[in-house]
Amino acid sequence: MKLSQFKFELPENLIAQFPASYRDEARLLVLHRKTGEIEHKTINDLVQYFDEGDLFVFNDTKVFPARMYGHKEKTNALIEVFLLRELSHPLRYWDVLVDPARKIRIGNKITFDDDPSIVAEVIDNTTSRGRTFRFLTDYDNEEFVPRLYALGSAPLPKYIRRPMDAETHAKYEEIFHGQPIREFDIERYQTIFADKVGAVAAPAAGLHFSKQLLKRMEIRGIETTFMTSHISLGIFKDIDVEDLTKNKMESEQIILPEGMVKAVNQAHEEQRRICAVGTEIMRAMEHVAGTNGQLKPYDGWTNKFIYPPYSFAVANSFFVNLYMPQSSQMLMVAAFGGYEETMHAYEEAVKEGYHFGDYGDAMLIVD
Repeated sequence: MKLSQFKFELPENLIAQFPASYRDEARLLVLHRKTGEIEHKTINDLVQYFDEGDLFVFNDTKVFPARMYGHKEKTNALIEVFLLRELSHPLRYWDVLVDPARKIRIGNKITFDDDPSIVAEVIDNTTSRGRTFRFLTDYDNEEFVPRLYALGSAPLPKYIRRPMDAETHAKYEEIFHGQPIREFDIERYQTIFADKVGAVAAPAAGLHFSKQLLKRMEIRGIETTFMTSHISLGIFKDIDVEDLTKNKMESEQIILPEGMVKAVNQAHEEQRRICAVGTEIMRAMEHVAGTNGQLKPYDGWTNKFIYPPYSFAVANSFFVNLYMPQSSQMLMVAAFGGYEETMHAYEEAVKEGYHFGDYGDAMLIVD
């Protein structure tokens, strides 16, 4: 298939700038992939599609506040710094992106107004925007990372606009109830079961699950299990080739622990429903799955790119957000739900005013 086949018109006002007031109050579009039937529900209706013994697979990665702003020493030029990953804890080396990159060269230093005791020195160029930083500070190693994170904000995708204009702020004021926007985003751009630090983008589908919803699932006898996928910025990277066979995904670290693997394999053997919560969960399981649909424990990386047509080996239901046109996530959803069925569902979502993106509404695909 070609990339152009996944284009659809998405009005800008349907790209969510804030989540629903409460995690489990977002809208839910349900697609029955065998019949193409579409239902319009809310997240609170999710449990009615599952029975005792069905299994949900969640991502327990934790997003860190990766987006920072500093000033180039001497010129005082404003520089956006996006933390990607820690390369050396003792040496305080970090892999980062900078913008505007043309102003940042090896040897330059960047200071941060909120904590002048932290200074970043550029020690290497890695890509056109990529740099290696060495952070200079008097903080000890245990104190440094929390201090560094205190300078950052939630790594929201660029289509979520921050800061907001006055009109947008007034429109959403009832959602954050006067809470500072930075604090609001740090709290809501994170799942309630986030545990293992390492993601620079949220597992968006997991954002809809509240303590109350998880309790209702438990009462119904629905089982849950967790794996880790440290989502990278590659999830937002535009696909820039028409021929999808030539697209390359950025690698992401995935960890499938023994307990999760055992739970999924047993559910698979017993032909129970297995629901992958998020595209990163589906990708990870498909990367590891054998020809018989069985998983094995795994700690490594995946750059698997899934698009139609594709035969899935493990999950038989899929809980996701509504994604951007021609995005890698949308293509995976179409591979699972069926191309024509998914495109029709997306058309209906636009027609019915659903919100798209990481803070947007959700979609459940079942047989």
